[in-house]
Amino acid sequence: MPILTAPAQAGQPTAAGHVAEELAALILAEMPPGTSLPSEAVLAERYAVSRLTIREAVKLLEGRGLLTIARGRKAVVREPDGTAFADFLTSVIRFDPKGLFDLIEVRLSLEVQSATQAAKRATRAGITAIESELQGMRDCAGDTGIPLSHEQELRFHIHDVGFHEAVALASGNRVLGFLFEAMAKPLRQAFFISRRGHEQRGHTMQDTLAAHQRILDCIKAGDGRQAAEAMRAHLKDTERDIRAALNQLSLPGADGT
Repeated sequence: MPILTAPAQAGQPTAAGHVAEELAALILAEMPPGTSLPSEAVLAERYAVSRLTIREAVKLLEGRGLLTIARGRKAVVREPDGTAFADFLTSVIRFDPKGLFDLIEVRLSLEVQSATQAAKRATRAGITAIESELQGMRDCAGDTGIPLSHEQELRFHIHDVGFHEAVALASGNRVLGFLFEAMAKPLRQAFFISRRGHEQRGHTMQDTLAAHQRILDCIKAGDGRQAAEAMRAHLKDTERDIRAALNQLSLPGADGT
């Protein structure tokens, strides 16, 4: 079987890129996380390329988050994570204020659904996880009227993200849980911005806590419709906070367009 050695033409994939696509299709279709790839020699024979080309293709797939490579061992199919998605959202939020409103639109679709399903499906452990994150927010907020340090506010936002992730996990939908795990970092950044607008509008952390408590109460009561409405109201208020913060900074895209 001939070995692929010809250089790629402009705009065409390299031999390593071609093999990487073939391997990616194989991994996604047939190889669950934790499975080891065949040896370089076996793959080189299968795809009629050199072992160097196989090595390059495997590195490409490592960069895409599909494989984990350890020195002296075969490459292993990696558990999926949301690193690439999180990096994309972080970049959008950092460089395009309108991205904050795009994120709110996505959250409205996902979180209203997750609250609805959590009210129907949440286990005792799921409820406990949501309660724990809300208590963490309370502990960080401390006494009303006392400004928080940057570290305290960061911990508050970490628990805030944890609250929303716990609701998604309590919904019983693994895809929702995965998406919120991936969105954790960009959400924390967005929460710092919305917090500024929240204060400018004359609201306090106690208002934020009350909104989260309403969501939790509806979930505990098993009322999906009210849980959805409580989540929607909270996110629409967050949208107003973001708009207020961006307007204060006079940034383009502050109107969400």
